[in-house]
Amino acid sequence: MRHSPVIPGAGSLPLAGGRPPLVAVAHGSRDPRAAATVAALLDRARLLRPGLDVRVAYLDHSAPTLGQALHGLDTAVVLPLLLTEAYHSRVDLPAALNEARARDPRLRVRYGATLGPHPLLVSALETRLAEAGVPIGDPETAVVLVSAGSSDARANAVIGELARGWARERGWWAVRAAYASAAEPTPAQAVAALRRAGAPRVAVAPYLLAPGFFADKVARECGADVVADVLGPAPELAEVLLERYAEAVRAPVAVAAAS
Repeated sequence: MRHSPVIPGAGSLPLAGGRPPLVAVAHGSRDPRAAATVAALLDRARLLRPGLDVRVAYLDHSAPTLGQALHGLDTAVVLPLLLTEAYHSRVDLPAALNEARARDPRLRVRYGATLGPHPLLVSALETRLAEAGVPIGDPETAVVLVSAGSSDARANAVIGELARGWARERGWWAVRAAYASAAEPTPAQAVAALRRAGAPRVAVAPYLLAPGFFADKVARECGADVVADVLGPAPELAEVLLERYAEAVRAPVAVAAAS
């Protein structure tokens, strides 16, 4: 069950035209490809919802900060542009929102859920595999589902469950979870284990939003037969983002913000 914190003062929002601004918060990266990917994703969301004020913010490395993106607003829906619920969505973002509220006590914010898990993200993963020449559900192909990894065991467990569900739903030879950092197996370990188990072909599906350090490292070191592209500005991600926005507008959860 999700427990998305609502920042103090985030009660019922006055919805001018029914559409408070959407502020999507990404992790941020020194790699310029990451910000370009986020911009393309938000452009796709704007095309799907003409007239919706869609803004970007970053936790680190890039501008604007969340406080800068919220400046001048009375109300907003803040959404973590993250694929799993972990430290950034549970601690860093609520703390940044608390800082923004301290600067402007009139600001009312609803804080929505992370993008994943969501069935449409699996569809996006399958699209990327198909683009790489992997038939979906190929019984001769084992898939390694690679996330960034987290020190939060709950976040890693979500990836493991996603891999098991994907294996049940499709006819893959197998699906295994792996983590680019902070947890094991690493992608290279997972690929090697599948080869030892007799997998005819191994494909890696990066459960990563944007290109950057982790994606490059996985592609360089995993040893798979095929490495699909990152999710990027996939249309499915734009749909999920807008679904999370609608959920947050309809039903904020009154839970104390992280301290």
